Amino acid sequence: MKLETDRLLLRPVMATDAPQIFAYRSDTHANKYQGWIPKTLEQVVRFIANTAEAPNEPESWFQLTLIDKHSEVLVGDLGLHFFDAEHKQVEVGCTLSKQYHKKGYAREAMAAVLTHLFVVWEKHRVITSIDPANTASIRLAESLGFRKEAHFVQSLYINGGWVDDVIYAILASEWKENLGKLGI
Repeated sequence: MKLETDRLLLRPVMATDAPQIFAYRSDTHANKYQGWIPKTLEQVVRFIANTAEAPNEPESWFQLTLIDKHSEVLVGDLGLHFFDAEHKQVEVGCTLSKQYHKKGYAREAMAAVLTHLFVVWEKHRVITSIDPANTASIRLAESLGFRKEAHFVQSLYINGGWVDDVIYAILASEWKENLGKLGI
């Protein structure tokens, strides 16, 4: 799976990406809402090794890297959790290097992935799980047409403490209906 946007190339994660991914994923302040903050490069190497080799396999996580086409710098990654294929549901999550926050990269990448999931693979529903304190990610999800479906209180144990979790979702019909309105 390779996708291209105006500024980004989205391609499968490779073992050689480990140092770049470690550089931004290990930043505890920038990633304070993430469930996984690697402490060593070896943890990232294992993470990449455990990622599915092909997308769209039931019960797997597939990781894409986001490459700035102009500079060829890896600016972030986007994970896809494929549930049981018969139910046609996928979970998405995106992490960017802090230098690329608030520049529209996450929205651009997510829009390309959502279009691919709904139009090419004919998925029915896509969800994302967000810490309710992560207002930037909530704004991103809402800007793409996701709607809040649930708020679970202290449901995840992350980074040494219990945190709330909000679930946002969008259906294929909603995505297709709102494409023009979203400016995508």
